[in-house]
Amino acid sequence: MYKILAKSKLNDLVELMEIHAPYVARKCEPGQFIILRVDEEGERIPLTIADYDRKKETVTIVYQVVGYSTKKLSLKKEGDSIEDFVGPLGQEAPLHKVKRVLGIGGGVGIAPLYPQLKKMKELGVKVDTILGGRSEEFIILENEMEYISDNVYYATNDGSKGIKGFVTDKLNELIENGEKYDLVISIGPLIMMKAVCEITKKHDIKTNVSLNPIMIDGTGMCGGCRVTVGGETKFACVDGPDFDGHQVDFDEAMRRQGIYKEEEKEHVCRLGLED
Repeated sequence: MYKILAKSKLNDLVELMEIHAPYVARKCEPGQFIILRVDEEGERIPLTIADYDRKKETVTIVYQVVGYSTKKLSLKKEGDSIEDFVGPLGQEAPLHKVKRVLGIGGGVGIAPLYPQLKKMKELGVKVDTILGGRSEEFIILENEMEYISDNVYYATNDGSKGIKGFVTDKLNELIENGEKYDLVISIGPLIMMKAVCEITKKHDIKTNVSLNPIMIDGTGMCGGCRVTVGGETKFACVDGPDFDGHQVDFDEAMRRQGIYKEEEKEHVCRLGLED
């Protein structure tokens, strides 16, 4: 059993937990993920590692409360335990020292972006960050990002924080103002990452993205997480989840992500959550 040492709400839909998981904490690196089960009968939930502390033997996860399993997880309190916490899974992000990096995070994608930018800062890299969301409430980990960033810019759909618009509007503005970056790391909705990559490709700026396709076992055996990168089939759970964004077939990835939308609309969950 894995004990919950800390829990907090980041907004109405998103929560953070710090889990005591010694083995994972010893081995994990930015970009990797875990799979957990809330209890013996629970489904497997893949979640990217949002932070880790090797001395405290803890791993931090951030999740959005959207379905039955995440609602069950949300009912857990500090001091409670969860059944399984498997990892680290996937490949660590390909992070190397450069002069300047720009991180672009959207919504809950800000969580897995944080450890990557934190690692780059530790390598002595100058870090700029663009954070986006529908409104200010959906921008998470602001204090953490501001602590590790030289400059933080915000973009919200309604203009409640930063510019009114998208992260790509701010990206275009920075490039037009002559800002130079050796690497862009973009994590968020597929449509956002695709739009970022379309801009950075024009300006020949290397761009890494993190993909989150449908995933079942996390070992590459089910094939549910396959994506096309550079014309080849890759499995996000073992080959990724981070890839060269200019090589990703985003249109295919978006089609596959929505493959069960009709079934989800028709499905009526008869499971009840107990207090």
